[in-house]
Amino acid sequence: MNSDIGTKTISDDLAFSDATALSSAIAAREISCVEVMRTYLDRIRRLNPVHNAIISMRDEDTLMAEAAEADADLSAGRHRGWMHGFPLAVKDLSATAGIATTFGSPVFAGNVPEQDCVMVSRLRAAGAIVIGKTNTPEFGLGSHTFNSLHGVTRNAWNPALSAGGSSGGAAVSIALGMQPVADGSDMMGSLRNPAAFNNVLGLRPTFGRVPYGPKPEVFVHQLGTNGPMARNVRDLAHLLDAQSGHDATAPFSLDAPQTAFADALDGDVTGLRIGWIGDWQGYYACEPGILDLCGRGVQQFATLGARVEPLVPDFAPEMLWDSWVTLRSWSVAGAYAAHLSNPDTRDLLKPELVWEIENGLTLTGMAVNAASVARSAWFRCLTDLFTRYDAIAMPSAQVFPFDADIAWPDRIGDRTMDSYHRWMEIVIAGSLSSCPCINLPAGFDLSGRPTGFQLIGRPRAEQQLLKLAARYEEATDWLSMRPEGALGTV
Repeated sequence: MNSDIGTKTISDDLAFSDATALSSAIAAREISCVEVMRTYLDRIRRLNPVHNAIISMRDEDTLMAEAAEADADLSAGRHRGWMHGFPLAVKDLSATAGIATTFGSPVFAGNVPEQDCVMVSRLRAAGAIVIGKTNTPEFGLGSHTFNSLHGVTRNAWNPALSAGGSSGGAAVSIALGMQPVADGSDMMGSLRNPAAFNNVLGLRPTFGRVPYGPKPEVFVHQLGTNGPMARNVRDLAHLLDAQSGHDATAPFSLDAPQTAFADALDGDVTGLRIGWIGDWQGYYACEPGILDLCGRGVQQFATLGARVEPLVPDFAPEMLWDSWVTLRSWSVAGAYAAHLSNPDTRDLLKPELVWEIENGLTLTGMAVNAASVARSAWFRCLTDLFTRYDAIAMPSAQVFPFDADIAWPDRIGDRTMDSYHRWMEIVIAGSLSSCPCINLPAGFDLSGRPTGFQLIGRPRAEQQLLKLAARYEEATDWLSMRPEGALGTV
């Protein structure tokens, strides 16, 4: 857990340098794209066999040649953008032209898209060199990254533990310095939970901030979104800038802000109001130590001049869960029911996915409408709360990273978890809101297991969340810490 442990090398310095500083150094030709690529590939070769964060790696000679082309562009005066020459492993739920996109499922083991998704196209345009993919649970379902096709992704701080999910491969890869920044996605908590499990940042943007597609259905399903992960706030903001902006294929996509997120991180938090929900008066089962660490993290804002107050929303949290399981199962069934009805693929689906589809197939249109009405009531509740609070805080996870060799935690204390995702129920208050949510690290328990808390902001208020996060980063040491195994040689 100590950032000074191990034999630090020049390779460590480059791999863990701020992506923003790395971008500037590349643009100024103080370091070559070839050297950058070689450094990260060396680290992947050393660390990935233990942690299994990056999958579907492209040929190294080809990648080195593309890095050389990026250097040649700079020599000719052509600068591609903020990510010029950055090695990037894309989450395996996002389509990448010419690179396997398996969704963590044997059903798509041989799937190689012809077209990038909108987000990947933007990151390539910003200069990124796609080196492979990051591992995810099957179809991104569940906050523990394992699947029968690619295996288990293991925590950056302790490979015996879960990396979280579904952006587990992304979180581990940046925590270990295997890439400068990473994309992820979040339906139920897939940017926040793995960020908490690996002591990094993950931002779920306002729905529409980062266009999600192309996909067959673009109007109804509004639960998931892509977003950025990083080791510091400025890098997170820069990646969000690269991902954001309206796209004609995404009808609910938002225009990029007039001022780039990365250019507006300064600002005092004095007088801002933060409401601390905690475990919602005991509704959420939390492993011992979670509330203490997260509560102390949130109180850090009080030392910075903000007002932190306990908050109990005037809303029944059971309604959130009921709304969530209906909308989620309906969405999952709509996307994957054809694989369940196909005898060639049914037996390839994991049990949790089959359960989701079967639940979804029983739902009526009126049940789905009722779930959406409940979700709308929660949004109205938040709208009222945001007249009094600038952000709302809750833990990002109800448990610390758990044994990587189990499927999911079936108990928290003396309370049984009745589904594969009940143990992460605490994230759905943010997910159903369509508001921006960011995970901030809250420290480690006595066993060295990380955790974090989430701040939920007003709709489209990513900038304010990023400012809060920037002040928190300056006041704490968590983001400067590195896993022991990530430093030096082995």
